[in-house]
Amino acid sequence: MKSFDIPTYYRSSFISDIKNKRKLTDPRKKDFTPTKLDFGPVEIIMARHFGFCYGVENAIERAYKAINENPGKRIFLLSQMIHNPIVNEDLLAHGINFIMDTEGNMFIDWEELKPEDIVIIPAFGTTLEIIEKLNKIGVNIEKYNTTCPFVEKVWKKSDKLGAENYTIIIHGKHKHEETKATFSHSKKSAPSIIIKDIEEAKILGKAIEGNLTIKEFEQIFSGRYSDEFSFPEDLQKIGVVNQTTMLANETQAIAEYLKSVIQQKFGDDWKAHFADTRDTLCYATNDNQQSTMALLEEQADLAIVVGGYNSSNTTHLVELCEKKFPTYFINSANEIEENGRINHFDYQAKKRVKTNEFLPQKPKVKIVLTSGASCPDAIVDDVLDKLLSFYPETKSKEEVLAEV
Repeated sequence: MKSFDIPTYYRSSFISDIKNKRKLTDPRKKDFTPTKLDFGPVEIIMARHFGFCYGVENAIERAYKAINENPGKRIFLLSQMIHNPIVNEDLLAHGINFIMDTEGNMFIDWEELKPEDIVIIPAFGTTLEIIEKLNKIGVNIEKYNTTCPFVEKVWKKSDKLGAENYTIIIHGKHKHEETKATFSHSKKSAPSIIIKDIEEAKILGKAIEGNLTIKEFEQIFSGRYSDEFSFPEDLQKIGVVNQTTMLANETQAIAEYLKSVIQQKFGDDWKAHFADTRDTLCYATNDNQQSTMALLEEQADLAIVVGGYNSSNTTHLVELCEKKFPTYFINSANEIEENGRINHFDYQAKKRVKTNEFLPQKPKVKIVLTSGASCPDAIVDDVLDKLLSFYPETKSKEEVLAEV
C-alpha cells in the first residue's frame, strides 16, 4: 500500500512498530485478534486495526502539500478535512480557513472566493451543487480534491444502479457530509432516498407492500428523497448503498430485509427488482469494525475509544464496545485528569460527561483501547502514556514491544 508523506507528529514509533510486527505475521489481514500489551499492573488490549486509513492519510498529505505549494495564497477547506479536532486545529494553525461548518453553515460567502484561491475538497467529498458553484467562480478544484476513493466507489455504484433504472436506497446519516455528497451524486441518475436504520427500512418495506400512504411517506422522509421521486412506483426496483462509515452488519441487515420484502412481493421474478450491490463499506471501516468485534471476545474492565466526537466511524466503534464494557469515548489524553477523573462524550445524548475514579482498584487492570479511522496514532499513544502514568511500576514500552 502507498506510503503517505504526513507530518511526523501525527505518527507514533511505538504504535508503528506494533502495527509492523502484526503486518509481518498477518500480511493478508485475516487475523483480527487484538494485540495484548502486558505492562505488569495494567494490560492494554489494543485492537488489531485502528487509526488513519488510506483516505485520511491521502487527504492530510494533499492538504499540507497545498500549504507548501502555495505560499502567499489564500487556502480554504470546504469544511472539516476529517472529523478529528486535533488535525483540523493544526490545519487552521497553518493558515487554512474553513468555508463552512459540518452542518453547512457558511463562515464566508461564496462571493468572497476568487479564481486564484485554493479550495481543498475534504475526504468526504462534496455535492454537485457545490462543485458547480466553485466551477462558476473559476476555482481549480481538481488539484486538491481529496475525496476518498472508497466514497467515489459508492458514487460509481450509484451511477451503475441508475443506468439500470434502479432506485437508490442510501443507508447513512442524512446530515453527514459524505451522505449529502452521495445523495447529490446519486439523485442525478436515479430516484434516491436516505434511510438511517433498520426501522426506517421497515417503513420502506410497508411502502413497497402498499401499506403506506404518500402523505405518511412524505412526512417521514421529508428532505431525504430526490425531487423527482415518484411514490410508490420508484420503490418497485431498488438497490442499497451506504455511507462508508456505517456499521456493516446494519447495512447488511437492511439489504437483507428489503430483499425479503421484494421476494415476497414479486416471487420468482424478484431478481429483476432488487440489485445485489453487496456492501459498499470501505475496507478500513470494515477492518476496524471486525477488530472491535474481536475485542468483545476478551475479558476487560473497561474500554477507551479515541477519536473526534463528530466522527461517524468512531461512534460506531463506541456503540460496539458498549455492548460489553464500560466505555469511555475521548478525543485526546487531555480528557483524562491527574485525579483519576475522565471527561468523555455521550454520543447518544450529544454531550460531554464526567466520571470519577474510572480506573478500578485491583491488582491487574485490563483496558481495551482503539481509535477511529481519523485519529492519529500519536494521540492514541498519548492516551496510552496517560493510562500508564496511573501505575508507577510498569514495564517499559521497549520491554513490552519485545514481547509482542
